[in-house]
Amino acid sequence: MITHPDRQADLRAPHPARSRPSGSEKVPLVPPLTGRDRWILRMLHEHRVLTTNQLAELAFPTPKIARRRLAILHHYRVLDRFRPLRPRGSAPSHWVLAPAGAAVLAAEAAASVRDLGYNHQQALAVAHSLHLTHTLGVNEWFTTLTTAHDPGGRVTAWWSQTRCQRLWGDLARPDAFGRYTHTGTVFDFFLEYDLATTALRRVAAKLHGYGELARTTGVITPVLFWVPTTARETNARDTVRKSWERLPDPGAVPVATAAAELLAPSTDPSPADRVWLPLDATRASRLHLRELAAVWPRRTPPSSDIDAEPTTTALGGQVMLAPPPPRPPTVQGW
Repeated sequence: MITHPDRQADLRAPHPARSRPSGSEKVPLVPPLTGRDRWILRMLHEHRVLTTNQLAELAFPTPKIARRRLAILHHYRVLDRFRPLRPRGSAPSHWVLAPAGAAVLAAEAAASVRDLGYNHQQALAVAHSLHLTHTLGVNEWFTTLTTAHDPGGRVTAWWSQTRCQRLWGDLARPDAFGRYTHTGTVFDFFLEYDLATTALRRVAAKLHGYGELARTTGVITPVLFWVPTTARETNARDTVRKSWERLPDPGAVPVATAAAELLAPSTDPSPADRVWLPLDATRASRLHLRELAAVWPRRTPPSSDIDAEPTTTALGGQVMLAPPPPRPPTVQGW
């Protein structure tokens, strides 16, 4: 849940994977994949790991249909899965890209699996990563925003931390980049997702990178800080403001903060709700995500090129697939 994210300390080693057939046994061939299946492969390549619940919300009409289709893709080794142990209750299956799925993506890009930067052991290593809950938290944030019941609102871009690092990592390293549109208003932003596990001074220090990115590219993109509690937000605003005011050009780095604790549990909670407070706000009233677009007059108008499907490119010697759209193509049946 976006209002109660897991803590890394609550997770234990994942359940051991079931034994795989040896090389002498017959390996099932991959059946014809639907457009939604291929979208799932691209999403897992982009975002590393997604849970059954997240994929069900994003791509399937019901959780039952999601579990059935994902089990089929797992049977054909298109997807792999693991389940972290929890002190209480059970975790949903966590899905990662399997070798057969990576081969499908590579064939579509006319490249080799190695060119994609895919490694099966590295894909599974996320199960033991100390950043697993952070990665899942970012993915849950965007899943919730993408599936929110907000008439006129739509997520049209969701780029992973890995993609952001390849594009801007020498200057800034956001946890994600997003584009949100609402009745003609287009709002680009960088997301800084905080689980209260990092010292606030380190979080605030990232603003200098965003300042350099804005100066180098000439593009002013807001930075949104998402924290778990209002107490954490109050402390974060004080620390972030001090770093923000020391920037050569603070206006080139628009900042807003919000706390997950502010989301109403009795309704459909969403980051699009009225929970955002600009750092330079002169009033204490909170804003909807869509309203932030009108707050900063220096914000660079978003370009339209990322809404289209760009061709596969090579960056740093590695093939970079086009970012998948936040929702799969419309499909018939399951």
